Amino acid sequence: MTRLLDSFEIGGLTLRNRIVMPPMHTGRATIEGAITDDLINHYVLRSKALGLLIIEHSYVAVEGKLSEKQVGIYDKHLIPSLLKLSSGVQATGTPVVLQINHAGSKANRDITGIKPISSSPTEDARELRVDEISALSETFAQAAEWGIKAGFNGIEVHGAHGFLLNQFSSPLTNQRCDEYGGSLENRLRFPLEVVRKVKKKVGDKLLLYRLGSDDLDPSGTQIWESQKFAVKLEEAGVDIIDVSGGICGSSPEKLQGIQGYFIPQARQIRKVINIPVIGVGGIREPQFADKLIQEGNVDFIAVGRKLLEDPDWAIKAIELLRKD
Repeated sequence: MTRLLDSFEIGGLTLRNRIVMPPMHTGRATIEGAITDDLINHYVLRSKALGLLIIEHSYVAVEGKLSEKQVGIYDKHLIPSLLKLSSGVQATGTPVVLQINHAGSKANRDITGIKPISSSPTEDARELRVDEISALSETFAQAAEWGIKAGFNGIEVHGAHGFLLNQFSSPLTNQRCDEYGGSLENRLRFPLEVVRKVKKKVGDKLLLYRLGSDDLDPSGTQIWESQKFAVKLEEAGVDIIDVSGGICGSSPEKLQGIQGYFIPQARQIRKVINIPVIGVGGIREPQFADKLIQEGNVDFIAVGRKLLEDPDWAIKAIELLRKD
């Protein structure tokens, strides 16, 4: 029987257990997006007993920046500070992945000075032209290459929580009438183009995709669509699918208080693919996380808020489960 504390071999790496720290914005970078000692200490403190750590979303282009002190991966001059972060975490024995993102219509114009872009026009954002879509996929790929040069063990492409790639994949936000809108195949075209180009840059390093699996809206993304998307992601070379919310965000109000609130979606996605799945959603208790693994719901458990509150959560979880 597989358990939370069991190791996992993937991509030439040995993950010492199934505990993942998911990407969570901290606001500890510089205004230019460079890594600070404060940010390095934040992650090193929490990484000492993890199986895998995923660094918070890093903006691939200035116009895709969400918040003032967000981590950046939009220019090669950021590589040296990112290298300090990756090596600091790896020194604890934990592999580390960098999440790359473009906020799309959620980008902060007050910070960027640029009108946001999206799959379709909104009151605050303009629609991306087809030629711009192609250029943006190259921007993601370049950011991924810089992330690997900065020493990370892999890259996670952010396709959830209502950001740009999710704005293309969801019917709630994609109202296009060209080859990038309408049918499921068309709505997935841009995210998959990004994944394929990123894969070429990542090579044999890990490639993860954070999937906005459910909009929690009858007119939005449904789980059967995300199952089809997951199959295509596997075919495109993704190694791990990180299952979260779509346009509804990472912490939908109506799901608060439910431990493991996105596990049902992760379980359904895991049924149709042959690559591992990360499950998430307000998970607090080590025994609950262990049970989810034992029952075969998911392959990894992401624990976010509890690790923010208690940097030693993983250490304590291991001690507790070893006594069982």
